[in-house]
Amino acid sequence: MGGADVPGPGRGAGAAGELTRTVLRSETLIVLGLSLGASALSALISFIGSVTKPGGLKHQAATLNASHAPGRPWLDLAWQLFGIATALVPVALVAHLLMRERAGGLRAIGFDRRRPGFDLSRGAGLAAVIGGSGLLLYLGARAAGFNLTVVPEALPDVWWKIPVLVASAVQNAVLEEVIVVGYLLRRLDQLGWSSAAALAASSVLRGSYHLYQGIGGFFGNMVMGVIFVLLYRRWGRVGPLVAAHALIDTVAFLGYALLAGRVGWLPTG
Repeated sequence: MGGADVPGPGRGAGAAGELTRTVLRSETLIVLGLSLGASALSALISFIGSVTKPGGLKHQAATLNASHAPGRPWLDLAWQLFGIATALVPVALVAHLLMRERAGGLRAIGFDRRRPGFDLSRGAGLAAVIGGSGLLLYLGARAAGFNLTVVPEALPDVWWKIPVLVASAVQNAVLEEVIVVGYLLRRLDQLGWSSAAALAASSVLRGSYHLYQGIGGFFGNMVMGVIFVLLYRRWGRVGPLVAAHALIDTVAFLGYALLAGRVGWLPTG
């Protein structure tokens, strides 16, 4: 029923039992609308534009970290930092909403400093497995014409390039894992969704906001989403997922910056 109370603490609701399903449903849609849900719609529109454009997908490029003020490095840096900071505002909102439950904020989803060794070790192992297989999947999908050429970075060669790329990788990891795994699964559990339905929703959402990269980006990230949800259910912590995601993106961004144009197997757009 729309006005019934959400499940009790046994389903991870904490103090949210005072909130109705209608309130939590609306809250979840607002959070997604301000963050990755909006990104998914934007990616869909971008994908439609790509597939309806003359020429194959692999002859088009999707640039992830581009310059916002070419030839003006200090202004460009200001825009880069502004983009990174504002992208994390939905994470701050989620922390506030979880504090409202008296659940300890982001600690409720395992994004804290209680187990740094566990988070980093599990994250590094996960990154090694997913990062390598993800690269092979991308190269195969692009060769088959199902993916755009992904350009991880197109920043000028200035002193702040590497720090900004690392910060961008960490921002992506925190935003995605906190919202699409920790927060979303918690809310779907409280709304009475089955584990299978919640897994599907989280993984499809992850694939959707990568659709701007093409079909390969959609399915590759959806599979990654399934793995991340299963591991989150097992570990009860977002921390290892954030660590893995940050490492994957850092290696991709910095690796491209170092190797683009120097090796023949890496597409450069």
